[in-house]
Amino acid sequence: MEDKLVKGAHKVLFINTFAFTICFACWMLNGVLVTFLVDNQVFAWSPSMIGWLMGIPVLTGAVFRLPLGMLTDKYGGRPVFGLLLLLSAIPMYLLSTVDSFWGYALCSFGFGITGASFAVGIAFTSYWYPKNRQGVALGIFGAGNAGAAITTMFAPTLLNHLTNGGVDVDAWRYLPQIYAAVLVVIGILFMMLVKNKKPESSGKNLVEMFQPLKSVRVWRFGLYYALVFGMFVSFSQWLIPYFVNVYYLPLVTAGVFAALFSFPSGVIRALGGWMSDKWGARKVMYWVLGTSVIFSLMMSVPKMVIVTPGNGVMSKTNGEVTFVSDSLVSVGTTNYSITQKPIESTEFIENEFHIFPVKTTWQTTVVEVGHVVKKKELLARGETHILFEANVWIFAILAIILGSIWGIGKAAVYKYIPDYYPNQVGAVGGMVGFIGGLGGFLGPIIFGYLLEFTGLWTTCWMFMFLFSAICLVWMQSVVQKKMKKEVPDLMRTMDG
Repeated sequence: MEDKLVKGAHKVLFINTFAFTICFACWMLNGVLVTFLVDNQVFAWSPSMIGWLMGIPVLTGAVFRLPLGMLTDKYGGRPVFGLLLLLSAIPMYLLSTVDSFWGYALCSFGFGITGASFAVGIAFTSYWYPKNRQGVALGIFGAGNAGAAITTMFAPTLLNHLTNGGVDVDAWRYLPQIYAAVLVVIGILFMMLVKNKKPESSGKNLVEMFQPLKSVRVWRFGLYYALVFGMFVSFSQWLIPYFVNVYYLPLVTAGVFAALFSFPSGVIRALGGWMSDKWGARKVMYWVLGTSVIFSLMMSVPKMVIVTPGNGVMSKTNGEVTFVSDSLVSVGTTNYSITQKPIESTEFIENEFHIFPVKTTWQTTVVEVGHVVKKKELLARGETHILFEANVWIFAILAIILGSIWGIGKAAVYKYIPDYYPNQVGAVGGMVGFIGGLGGFLGPIIFGYLLEFTGLWTTCWMFMFLFSAICLVWMQSVVQKKMKKEVPDLMRTMDG
């Protein structure tokens, strides 16, 4: 029966998820370690060099997802995942010996293969569960994304302990050695405790395994994943400088906010799998993409001060100006009240909580005593300042919620794959994961160029609004075409 569970499936899911969590923590190591090395002047790397070192592991993980996913379809998850854990420990250990940018970059390229563990684990997990339970299982496995938060939260503390608070800075080299040892231990346990399983299509040749990749549907799923996963990876790193530069937060506090963004997004993925099983991946994705459009638009509004002409004061009659002060203008016997400029008109008031924009208006006289004015001539010009604080707490809550929504979307995208390609989960999942990982690599680069071109930090959210809208429109167009093809009479009635 379809809902019959294979014996030992839950055990494989647990070990799979734990191994993936460790791999994801290793994959995100450079975000913490490179920052530590530069801040402590161990290496004099430029911002562009730092960006490349953070991006290289992400790129490696993306590139290798397809071939490792295909190998999983061919040979099963046990040998592929086990060897990945053991082999990635070698460049991770060698990282502790480097003394140059290129050495660090080469080792980063090597241990970045840990990011490809997702394609292996997602395919291997799907082999053990029936179709109607794959959404929850894949969602639980995907919760291993929380490994990003593990590194963000605990690696700085571990570095501080190893280096004795920065006194013995060279002791940073113990950190990659610890990570390498963990990879070896998990790799050995994986090979010892997990039973192998392959899909029915494991006998297909390479050409047959590539066949599904010709479908536009696979690339559409990849675009969705570039949004919900790729941008999750991008913002896991980008939010740290964002909080520091926009809200002037200390680096440690910014790191905590970034971890709060990463952790729920990974854990909630299991809920996304359950929702996809219950209501279907398409309905869930409609909700995810629609919410992403709305939230991205809300977060696109920058922290700003708008200065614009306001309501001025005009003379009601012809006459001579007989008196002028900051609060009053007299024309003949007619007096006109003037709104004075407040003391704090253009600065944000410290320690006050503003959710909505705050408006301040005043008037400045433009006439002098003895000046003869005509009816409707301007006596005092108006000025309006609108202050939008983009409150840090409101922004942080929105970011955390959006990250969680993307976490649900990650599970929904991968629920599509076994539904449409039950015997090619590794190959299709690898390609979708590759596109998603590529999005994670390109995201910070795109954000950087947008920031450099416009000077606005919120351009990253403007880009997210556009990206989300494109995905939503594409999905809706596909659904409409499918409906017109399968139930044309119903679609004509709905259109009418």
